[in-house]
Amino acid sequence: MEYDHEGQVFNFLTGLVLGAFIGAGAALLSAPQSGRRTRRKIKRVASGARDTAGDRWEALADDVKDRVDDALRGAREHFPTS
Repeated sequence: MEYDHEGQVFNFLTGLVLGAFIGAGAALLSAPQSGRRTRRKIKRVASGARDTAGDRWEALADDVKDRVDDALRGAREHFPTS
């Protein structure tokens, strides 16, 4: 059985971001404010969350790319071609 650490980290981060969206949306929608004010808050929170998620996604993609490059380099060292 192979241990899939990267998959677990990705699933955790995805769940965390999704939970933050749902929690923030529920909190804002239940707040005693005008609709216009609430919509502005939702837009601001969603924009910030989108930026944060994008940054984390880029960092994860860079990490995966580095690991693949390392694995390829190691394979080339162990199995040199002619």
